[in-house]
Amino acid sequence: MSVDTGRAAGRDTGPAARVEHLTKRFGAGPLVLDDISLDVAPGEFVCLVGASGCGKSTLLSLLAGLEKPTSGTAAVAGGRAALMFQESALLPWLTAGGNVELALRLAGVGRAARRARAEELLGLVRLEGAYDLRPHELSGGMRQRVALARALAQRTPVLLMDEPFAALDAITRDVLHDELARVWRETGVSVVFVTHNVREAVTLGQRVLLMSSRPGRFIRAWDVAAALGSGDGDRRPESVPVAALAAEITGRLREEIRRHAA
Repeated sequence: MSVDTGRAAGRDTGPAARVEHLTKRFGAGPLVLDDISLDVAPGEFVCLVGASGCGKSTLLSLLAGLEKPTSGTAAVAGGRAALMFQESALLPWLTAGGNVELALRLAGVGRAARRARAEELLGLVRLEGAYDLRPHELSGGMRQRVALARALAQRTPVLLMDEPFAALDAITRDVLHDELARVWRETGVSVVFVTHNVREAVTLGQRVLLMSSRPGRFIRAWDVAAALGSGDGDRRPESVPVAALAAEITGRLREEIRRHAA
């Protein structure tokens, strides 16, 4: 089955991320990813959904350079991407500001500029005044905001996010959806976002790509703005168009899970 996973309409620059005929197998095991291709345009927000084990996280690891393809290629603009996980993975002995400054130092920012830039990034994620707080003094949502600031500190054009809000309560997750959407618009970073929550994907993404059960392939793509008929307007999870599109995607996901289980 051929699925259009090329660039979003209207883009005329090179991709921020490109996967071409990518195959991945670990050792002598079965295929995890099978001949997949994908272009992510600069500034685009793409969400990946699929059953557990379909290769979504593996694809992010390949784009981040943490894994090597068995065949094909996976590349991001500038040669590297920032990666966020479900857990914030903050260093507990550093303050919030210190965690962000560490990423700035690794990105080559000089000592004199690091404090001001770390405070600027914490302000961007609405954590003004949290510079001197340690991770144990922060809520789960605040720790993920620090992790987002740290990812942005790496100054890469691509942000890879692997279920970053899955461990949070529903209200905190909704708040962080709004914050992430705002930060994405303000920074222009490209985002590839993995989630099991279909409504989250519809709320955040410009495109939603459904992956098959292992081996992972792209089997369906949705242009969210076109499907909602409202541009990037009302993306509240409870809105009728969002709920309807989420139900459609969930139906296709269930079909794929049943097909794989048969």
